[in-house]
Amino acid sequence: MLLNEIYFYTATIYQWKPLIKQFHFESIIIDSLSYLHKEGCIKVYGFVIMPNHIHLIWELKKHNGKESAAASLMKFTAKQFQKRLAAIVPDVLEEYKVEGDNSRSYNFWQTNPDWFLLNKTKTIEQKLNYIHSNPLQAKWALVKDPCDYKYSSALFYEQEVKEFDFLYDYRDWCE
Repeated sequence: MLLNEIYFYTATIYQWKPLIKQFHFESIIIDSLSYLHKEGCIKVYGFVIMPNHIHLIWELKKHNGKESAAASLMKFTAKQFQKRLAAIVPDVLEEYKVEGDNSRSYNFWQTNPDWFLLNKTKTIEQKLNYIHSNPLQAKWALVKDPCDYKYSSALFYEQEVKEFDFLYDYRDWCE
């Protein structure tokens, strides 16, 4: 992915299991995004953390050391998921164990997340509407109003409440 471009990014938990919601791992993802922002690696223009996947509208500003910010996000969150599961429910951790000569012992994220370049304001707005509506979909029914969902940028755009340090208004990028 190119630096200084905005992308719509989707990463999904292995086998679509609702790991994030089930074990309250939202804060791990938030902490990772915050860290990458503080390091100057990313700007997030929209996001939602769902029970088994995340959607981001983000700009990659620089690598985090030798790896991309996206790789750092996946790597850090996976290590934190592993630590927490080992401490609280080791039997669930075994569901994510990887067999063979892999570089990792556990696989929490599906390989090859989806990337889509957003180079038009209209497309950014469509994707924002999509992610903010995600928690309302019948299959999730997490909230009735997008602003009531804590792990989303909806409140930022609807009521100008900035709860996340990594969040920026896409209109500032478009100017």
